[in-house]
Amino acid sequence: MADHQRNAPRPDFLDKPTLTGERVLLRPVTVDDVPALLPMFRDAGTSRLTGSHDGGETDEARIRGWYDTRRDQDDRLDLAVVERATGQVVGEAVLNEWDPSNESCGFRICLVPGTRGRGLGTEATRLIVGHGFERLGLHRVSLEVYAVNPRARRVYEKAGFVAEGVLRDALLWEGERVDATVMSILAPERFRHRGRPESAGHPRI
Repeated sequence: MADHQRNAPRPDFLDKPTLTGERVLLRPVTVDDVPALLPMFRDAGTSRLTGSHDGGETDEARIRGWYDTRRDQDDRLDLAVVERATGQVVGEAVLNEWDPSNESCGFRICLVPGTRGRGLGTEATRLIVGHGFERLGLHRVSLEVYAVNPRARRVYEKAGFVAEGVLRDALLWEGERVDATVMSILAPERFRHRGRPESAGHPRI
């Protein structure tokens, strides 16, 4: 094992921070947020965009059980996305699949129906990804986005994620095979453009 790996501090995923932006506030998600998040689980359109074959989840007790354990997870960070103007929970942002040996983790975000298109997801992405690099010492954050979800891909690009390659026919959805694009952002990139590659003079095509 390389010296930098042996000496790298363990990211403190047990620390559940509150991150504040102009439009959104991210805070630890709790079981009390479930009523606001339920539409996200039960929306057919959301299930298609995220490739969730178990979409349409209606077992509120099971969902509440899941969220009731989020505060105790030491290998992932689950934060509720709160719209500051209304105080309403509008989704969740998550750092997961932590790989300590490679100082990397995965990222996902999902907003409840009716809240997209207002810049909330872009700002939430910048906040939690910035936390991953600046406070947790991560080197790489990655995700996969399906070809049927170009709006999400644009959000990720605006926050600095770069396409790495395509997983062909990664999803089978109602008889249709859908590609997924692997995207990532690295610490040196994030520290250079602060999650705003376009304003930093690096326009994205």
